Amino acid sequence: MRALQTARLVEQVKHVYANVAPYRKKMQEKGVEPGDIVSIDDLWKLPFVNKDDLRDEYPYGYRAVPQEDCVRIQSTSGTTGRRIVAFYTQADIDLWDECCARAIVAVGGTKEDVVHVCYGYGLFTGGPGLNGGSHRVGSLTLPMSSGNTERQIQFMTDLEATILCCTPSYAAFLAEAIHEAGVIDKIKLKAGIFGAEAWSEEMRRDIEKNLRIKAYDIYGLTETSGPGVSFECEEQTGMHVNEDHFFAEIIDPDTGEVLPEGSKGEIVFTSLTKKGFPLLRYRTRDICVLSRGECSCGRTLVKMAKPMGRTDDMLIIRGVNVFPSQIETVLLNQGYPANYLIVLDRVRHTDIFEVQVEMTDEMFSDEVKFIEKKEDELLSALKSMLGISPSVKLVAPRTIARSEGKAIRVIDKRKI
Repeated sequence: MRALQTARLVEQVKHVYANVAPYRKKMQEKGVEPGDIVSIDDLWKLPFVNKDDLRDEYPYGYRAVPQEDCVRIQSTSGTTGRRIVAFYTQADIDLWDECCARAIVAVGGTKEDVVHVCYGYGLFTGGPGLNGGSHRVGSLTLPMSSGNTERQIQFMTDLEATILCCTPSYAAFLAEAIHEAGVIDKIKLKAGIFGAEAWSEEMRRDIEKNLRIKAYDIYGLTETSGPGVSFECEEQTGMHVNEDHFFAEIIDPDTGEVLPEGSKGEIVFTSLTKKGFPLLRYRTRDICVLSRGECSCGRTLVKMAKPMGRTDDMLIIRGVNVFPSQIETVLLNQGYPANYLIVLDRVRHTDIFEVQVEMTDEMFSDEVKFIEKKEDELLSALKSMLGISPSVKLVAPRTIARSEGKAIRVIDKRKI
C-alpha cells in the first residue's frame, strides 16, 4: 500500500504543480518543488489547502485538466455566494463509483440487492455517489432522491429494497412513517448507509431497532469527491479510509504539525488519483482519530473515527453545510442589522432550524401581517443562499442578548 501511495503521490504532485497555478504558487512560496517529493513520507513538506483557498479561486482556479476533459461538476453550498465547484473527469467518476461500491459491499451488498437511494441528487454529492456505487456493484438502483415520503415507502415495499442510503435523520423519519403506515412487516431492508450529518450511537440503535436493519456510517467531502472517502464495515467500529485513493493525516489544528497515529486532531486528505480537481493536503476542519489494527472484516485499510467536532463554525443541518456568515450576508443585504441568533434542535430525529433576527427601529411594527410578510421575504432570501429552509422569527430591536466578548450566534440543542 505504501509503495502504491508513493507512486501515486509523486505523479499527483507533478500533475498539480504543472496544472494548478494557485497551488504551484503555494509550493514556490514554501520552497518546495515536485522533485522534493519522492515518498509518501515527504507529504508533510507540501502546503495545505483550505476552503477559503478554493473559494478565492472560484470557479476554475483549482481545476487541473482542460474543460473538454471534464464531464461533471458537483458543488457545495456557498459562503457569501461563493461556492466550491469540484470538477470530474470520466476516470474520476469511475474511481468515485468504485469507492462507493466498496461501501455497499462492506454492508453486505451484492448484485442481488435493491439499493434505495434517497440522498438528494443534483449538485449535492450524496445521490450521485451512492447511485454510481450501486451501479458498479450491479445492484438494482432506485434513484429516489429526497422527499415525498409516501412514494419512498411505496417503492421500498413494492420493489423490496434491501439497502437504504440517506441521511440518518431521514432514515429515522422514514422509520416513523413506515410504522404509522402499518407496513413495517412489508419492509425487506437489511442495511442502511447513512451520512452527510452527525449522528450518535443512540440514534444508530434507534434506527436499527425501528427499521430492523444494521446501520452503517459513510464519510466524504465534495472537495475530495463525495461519499466513499471512508465507510463502515460489519464491525461498526470506525470507517475504513480508501487509502489507495485518499491519504489521511491527523494534524494539530493550531500548528499544522502531523500527529502520531491514535492522536486526536484535524483530519487532512490528499487525493492520490483524482485528476480533474486533485487536492493535496486539504484541511477538512473535522476533528478525528485514525487507528490501524486487525479488523474482523479482513480489511487492512486504516480506520477513522466518527468526526468529534470541527475547528471552524460550520454547521451541518439536515445534511447541508451552513455557515453563520452566510446568514449574516443575507441579513445585511436585506437591510437588517447583524444581530441574529441561530437556534438548532432535533425533534423526532429531524433537525429544527430557526433564525431569530432583530428588526431595525425604522422597520419595527406590531402589525402581524407586515411582520409575516417580512419574515416570508427573509425566508426566501435565506433559502436561496443556504439551499435549506429555516423558520424565521423577527424580533423587536435590541432584544437579542449582547456579549462583551465573542458574540453568541448559535444555540445548538441537538444531542449528536
